[in-house]
Amino acid sequence: MRKLVACLAVRNQGTRLYGKPLQNLDIEEGLTILEYMINSIRNYKSVSAIVLGISEGTDNIVYKDFATKHGIDFIVGNEEDVLQRLIQCCEKVNGTDIFRLTTESPFTYFESIDNSWAQHISGDYDLTALDNLPDGSGYEMIKLEAYKYSWKYGENKHRSELCSLFMRENKDKFSIVYVDKPENIRRQDIRLTIDYPEDLVLCRAVYKEFKNFAPLIPLNKIINFLDSNPQIKALVDPFVEEGMKDMYL
Repeated sequence: MRKLVACLAVRNQGTRLYGKPLQNLDIEEGLTILEYMINSIRNYKSVSAIVLGISEGTDNIVYKDFATKHGIDFIVGNEEDVLQRLIQCCEKVNGTDIFRLTTESPFTYFESIDNSWAQHISGDYDLTALDNLPDGSGYEMIKLEAYKYSWKYGENKHRSELCSLFMRENKDKFSIVYVDKPENIRRQDIRLTIDYPEDLVLCRAVYKEFKNFAPLIPLNKIINFLDSNPQIKALVDPFVEEGMKDMYL
């Protein structure tokens, strides 16, 4: 029986914005980005478990308390070797496949997850990827064994936060499928990941507008909102091109 595990790499170190996963998405309610993501993932029927992959270091002890408070498993691993941490997360709960999200990207295109998982299993793919969306809204599903192969034969750069880079650079060694998606959400001019303070301002505005839909805010509503509020969208325009360059690595 296949088991899909949401493996979430977390750490507080960051030069642009410290402690991104623990920044408040809703200041009034004290709802953090990571809490919102956990609440969302718990609604994904295909995901069997959630495990935090916590980086070593005293700055990150807070994530152990977070995991305990929210009743989820965790591992502690090497700060630089993010790929190994994701592998350890999946092994922690005897998973077979990794559901990969980045923990500074709260607004996932959740509507396609169940179909993607069915496709991933039926096609026996190593990597099922949802690309070409607003930065931060995509995801990947990866066979645990494929990530282990990547770790064994890849270089240091492949074991960094660019966890799937080895697979994407060596497509002849892996079976890969790209998830189909509606034309109206193929918007690479929109950024929904949090790396700069301006990103946080935008995502807070999105959450405030659609909090009644939380924790499952439809991506098309977010896109329409930003199209109707160009002054908010413009806050992060300087970072869009930079983010897209690394988005699928």
